[in-house]
Amino acid sequence: MTRASRALVCTAWLGACLAVPQAGAAMPSTFGPIVGNAVLCRSHLENNYFYAYLETAFGKSYKHEGGAFWFKTPDTTLFGAEVKEVWVSDDTSELVFIGALTEMEPDKLADAVRSSTGIRYTVQDASQYPLRVSIPGSTIAYVNKKSKIYCARYKPLPAG
Repeated sequence: MTRASRALVCTAWLGACLAVPQAGAAMPSTFGPIVGNAVLCRSHLENNYFYAYLETAFGKSYKHEGGAFWFKTPDTTLFGAEVKEVWVSDDTSELVFIGALTEMEPDKLADAVRSSTGIRYTVQDASQYPLRVSIPGSTIAYVNKKSKIYCARYKPLPAG
């Protein structure tokens, strides 16, 4: 799918996507509801939609690696945590995923998500750096003293 057609997908699925500020502008007012609900696994994951949204809001991805497009997201927050980057899957994986790198430690991020949404995370093991997983399937993982929060789902079968 070309970038132009991805923009059309964004237009068709969310007319408000056209009103999103371009790169260098303030955080879009739709960032929290759209990306926040996605990383919490509270919305349908369609990588083309999220790619178009992020490109419209923040400009072109700054890298493409690990089966994902990576976007710098200056001056953005989710659940009170500063967000530095957001990534969305390309079509090379059997998973569709979206995630965000935050400046908050995992336990504090889990508390912040619970305070703002009511979603609880369960620590998965007794290791030094345990994953935290919510019932909807969202995961919070360690990245040094910071954390990443993401949702990953298997791709649905093609129609037909």
